[in-house]
Amino acid sequence: MGMRSKKFSIGSTAILAIFTITLFLTGPRALGQQERVLHVFNNNGKDSEQPSSSLIFDAAGNLYGTTSGGGVYRAGTAFELSLSSSGWHEEELHNFGLNSVDGVSPAGGLIFDAAGNLFGTTTDGGLHGYGTVFELTPLAGGGSIEKVLHNFNNDGVDGIYPYGGVIFDGAGNLYGTASAGGVYGYGTVFELTPTGTGGWQENVLHDFGVNGSDGVTPFAGVIFDAAGNLYGTTFNGGADGGPNGGGTVFELTSAGGGSWTETVLRSFVVNGRGGSNPGALIVDASGNLYGPAFYGGSTGAGAVFELTHTAVGWMEKLLHNFQYSDGAFPNGLIFDAAGNLYGTTFSGGAYSFYGTVFELSPTASGGWTQKVLYSFNPNNSGGVSPAAGVILDSSGNVYGTTSAGGNGFGTAFELLNFQP
Repeated sequence: MGMRSKKFSIGSTAILAIFTITLFLTGPRALGQQERVLHVFNNNGKDSEQPSSSLIFDAAGNLYGTTSGGGVYRAGTAFELSLSSSGWHEEELHNFGLNSVDGVSPAGGLIFDAAGNLFGTTTDGGLHGYGTVFELTPLAGGGSIEKVLHNFNNDGVDGIYPYGGVIFDGAGNLYGTASAGGVYGYGTVFELTPTGTGGWQENVLHDFGVNGSDGVTPFAGVIFDAAGNLYGTTFNGGADGGPNGGGTVFELTSAGGGSWTETVLRSFVVNGRGGSNPGALIVDASGNLYGPAFYGGSTGAGAVFELTHTAVGWMEKLLHNFQYSDGAFPNGLIFDAAGNLYGTTFSGGAYSFYGTVFELSPTASGGWTQKVLYSFNPNNSGGVSPAAGVILDSSGNVYGTTSAGGNGFGTAFELLNFQP
């Protein structure tokens, strides 16, 4: 049963809990896994190509995601994977690029609202050619109707080229980042507020790049903590190197009246041993932040870090340094209910260059133990080079996408969890 035949009952509180704060899922710890390919994307003039975002579930267990390429107009898609007695079936919910005004090349993931509509971003296209925020409303007979909520504009004020997805707050406002543009040209954090007449009003909460030390090029989206503060990362910039630095972790705190104050919590050194070029964050119930550093660490293959708020400020702890043999260049993270972390690496692993799915488990002594759950193999149809994180179901099975492999254009996969 796919998106076309139902509206989903997802409350706004649940949306925040699932999509914007902790991303906790209730599955047991994964202990030994085997890959099952759910869909092989094809270059056939219709199918999606090159998924680069994480998947999401609906209440019925269907999966949703985006691809940056493929589809009827070769400009990317939003798709659904639904399970029937004959296996998993893929449906394109929207083909981007009919005339580019609807957006081109979505790179971020999707989220639901309480009515079952989907929201996301495109990195390009739109009325001005610099990306969009869109909404997809399901149709009873299949597919969806797209509505563009915001067209980014290179006017010296608005941001451009949003790569991350968007999140909701409890009042139904949307938040996200644009990787460039704004007053200084290095990106923005934005809010979209519904006007009550069907439109949406944008408010730029922060302009990056006043001197580079506050970070530049925010590729990932933002998250909330329980107090309503926003957190995110910039891929470059920071106090250690200005615009050419190794990226930052930042916090935005509401100052009232629609204004927000930015605080840089961590500046990374390019290829530093503490990691560099951070990706999307998650937050635990205690307010600690976790994220992947795509580069840096002890070998340059990236790291996973934790930031803990102490009386003397935010303190960083490295949870794992990748060694290429156990993965390289990590992507997004997620928790299970037991406090274990899961993620992917774009490269490394048993086959050297093709990526992994990994688990990090806390130890009694305060450290973390890493385990490779799966190394992607170029010699089968299971896909290679995952460019996004994973999600878990209630049985501890892991779901994700690869950006390449299969027939050359990526796959959607499941890692089956076998309990001893």
